[in-house]
Formats: sequence, structure tokens, C-alpha cells
Amino acid sequence: MLLRSLLRATASSSSSSSPLRRSQWQLTNCRNMASKTPKGGSKKAKNPKPKFDKKKQDKSDPKDKKPEEVLAASPESIAKQDAELRRRLLVEDEKNSALDVGPNGRPLFTSAPSLSLLTDNDVNQYFRFSKKELNEVLPEGLPLGMVKEFEESCRSALLVRQCFIELRDNFRQAADPSLAAKSRGHKIRKQIVLDGLLSCGKSTVLAMLVNWARKEGWLVLYVPRGRDWTLGGLFYKNPETNLWDTPVQAVNILQDFLKFNKSLLEGITCKILDPIPLGEGAGVGWPKGRDKMQILEGTTLCQLVEAGVKDSHAAVGVVVRLRKELSKVTSVPVLIAIDQFNNWFTFTDFEEPVTDRSVQPIHAREVATVNAFRSMMHDDMMVGAFSHSTAVGKLRQELPNVPTDARIFLPRYNLDEAATVCHYYLRQRLAKHDAFTEENWKKIFYLSHGNGTEMRYLVPFMR
Repeated sequence: MLLRSLLRATASSSSSSSPLRRSQWQLTNCRNMASKTPKGGSKKAKNPKPKFDKKKQDKSDPKDKKPEEVLAASPESIAKQDAELRRRLLVEDEKNSALDVGPNGRPLFTSAPSLSLLTDNDVNQYFRFSKKELNEVLPEGLPLGMVKEFEESCRSALLVRQCFIELRDNFRQAADPSLAAKSRGHKIRKQIVLDGLLSCGKSTVLAMLVNWARKEGWLVLYVPRGRDWTLGGLFYKNPETNLWDTPVQAVNILQDFLKFNKSLLEGITCKILDPIPLGEGAGVGWPKGRDKMQILEGTTLCQLVEAGVKDSHAAVGVVVRLRKELSKVTSVPVLIAIDQFNNWFTFTDFEEPVTDRSVQPIHAREVATVNAFRSMMHDDMMVGAFSHSTAVGKLRQELPNVPTDARIFLPRYNLDEAATVCHYYLRQRLAKHDAFTEENWKKIFYLSHGNGTEMRYLVPFMR
């Protein structure tokens, strides 16, 4: 009894002596009730509006942005806008001829209307091409270096180099003996191999030579990608010739030859009337009931080539016969121009099975089409250009079936050529005017060692 009375007294005294604690408990209880989720039958409480926080708004998630806002801020769109602005400014610059000034105040562009009229005075100046006309004269395709130059400079123009003038005059004199008598003591070569360091302009010079020759009315077999003759498609061993036939590539060769030369070929008749042996077609096997294609008297070279295009069994034989027919053409000068020529002196992508578990690579000389056109031991005009971008490897100095003095080394840009090239890129707004100085462009020249591709890449980094 005594203990119970003491506990009651303590409880009553604590409740009467601490009204503050009682009020705090009531406030806490009210807050807890307000924070409870209302029942399904009751109305939902309205969420209070969040306070505006400027820092949080600045650090918003990019995903919350509109697609057009993200696109406008992307590096690709910025580069595209800069390129479009540059094109518009270049269009306006065309109205101001005072900008066409090269080093030492010399005209940047030559006034010669054609490659045939270029002289030594036009060296280290740019020659303007019509892109439409260039594609018509070279329908087989342009070299990759030339395409890149046109795209990045936003103009179809190329530098006139002394090596091109000499190469053009060499074949001009080789085709006309009367001009050869007036030569300045230079040896006239009918077979030439263009060699040189990477990106020294071999393919570009070859394409310019083909352009000039076709404008002069020559019959030109131009192969801009010689490596294509040694890869892809189907290949069969011909038991008659012991060479490998590639009918897919043969059809492509004949089709390319017809693209520009069809009108000339229609006026040239075949001199060799021997039947052309047939081989395996592209995926269709040997022909049934016939083994040769007859050549009638009066057949034109155009008809011969078209027959090879239509019949894949005869395609390889027609390519081989075409090479012999080109040597007998006398009505017009004939030029054979092969780019990536060094690919014909190494192994192809084809492989021959040796055993059930091993194969061996096939050399390019064993391919029938390459074997027919590779040799330079003849009196026909022929020029080949090495292409080090195809990673064939270094070949020996003396090549089989190539004259020892046929190889000519093309140099990279010298200091005078580099000056013109850098002023041209300044004219085309690849370099900034406030950063363009003689010291800066010389740094680029020495840094790139005259490599044209590297110079075009480095010019925009002038500071």
C-alpha cells in the first residue's frame, strides 16, 4: 500500500509540474498525424511547390533537353556549321580577284585553258579543273588523293609541277618523232615507272597525264586501281595456259575500257582473227558445246570488248587479246597507264590448295590478265605508278620485264612548291589570315618533309 501511494503521488506531480513537455508531445503527435497518408476514400493532399533553385537548374540532365538543343551543341553540328560558313565565304571571295595572289605577288592560278598549253612559266601555279568534265574524261575513277584534295580545299584545282610538264613532253615527243628531233637532248622513254615516297603525288600526276592524253585524242587504257586485278571475285586454273583466270575482274576491266574509249574503238578493226579460247565463266563452269569464240573479218575492237562483257567465258581471253590488239593500233597514239603498278610484282589475295590442310599464295604473274599487261619489254607507250599506300612492301630496284632505266623518282614538294601550296590553302580559308606568316608555313613544310597530305592537315593548326 505504501509503495502504490508513492507511485501515484509521483505521477500526479510530474504531470502537473511539466506543461511544456505535455505541449511538445501534443505538437509532435499533430505533426505525425499530418504526415500520414490519407486513406483511399479521402482526398489527396496537394504537393507543395518546390522552391526555385538556380544551381539545380544549371546542372540539369542533358536527357531533359530537347533533341534540337542537343544537336545544336554537338561537335558534329558545329563542324558542319563552320564548313557551311566557309563555303559561303568562298563564294563571296570568288568576286574578289585580288585574293588570287601567291608568294611574291605572283598569280596563284594559271591562265592556260588546257593541260596541253601549260609551259614552264606555269609551274608552281594552280590549274583549275571542271569537276563535271573531269568525271567525264576519267570515268574509271579519280585517285583518292585527288578526291581528298578537292574536298578539303573546296575547289577542283591542282598544282602544276615540273615533273608533270616533263612527263607530258616525254610522251608527246615519243608519239611524234618530229618533236623528238627538237628535244633538248633528253632521252625519250616509252616505258616509265613513277616511284617516290608516300604522298609525293604519283597517282595525281598519272591522272593528269591520262586527262591530257585523252583530250589530245589518244586511246588510253587507264587502270586507277591495279590492286583490284589481284583480289576478290572467283579464280580458276586454266589447264591450257597454266594461268589463273579471273572472269569477274576481266569483265570489270572491259567495262571500264569502254566508258570513255567506245567512240574510238568503233573505228578500229581487229588485226588478229584467230579464235579466242574460252574458259570457265563466273560461277557457271565451262561452256557446253563450244570451246572458242570466232573473230570475223571486219570486227571492231568495240565489238570485241562488248563480246567479252556479255560472255564471262570469253572475258579473260578478250582481255589478253586486247593487249595484243593495242600493240597493232596505228591510227591513234595508244597509252597504257597503270596505277598501283607495284601490286603486280608481289603475291595476290588468292590462294591455291597444296594439301588437305595447307595452301600457298598465288603470285600476280600467275594471273592471266596481269601477265598480259605487266611486261614493259615492248615498243608501246606505257606508264605505271607505284602506290605505297597499299602496303605492298619495298621491291627490288630491278623488276622483271621492266627496263632498268624506266623508274623515275618523283620528289615531294620543295620549298617553292610548298610556298604556293600554303598560299593556296590560305586563299581557300584552310588557314587563318592573322596566323599565316612565312615562319609558320615554313615550320609546316619542314615538319611534314614536303608530304602534301600532311601539309594539308597541318595548315589549319597555324597559331
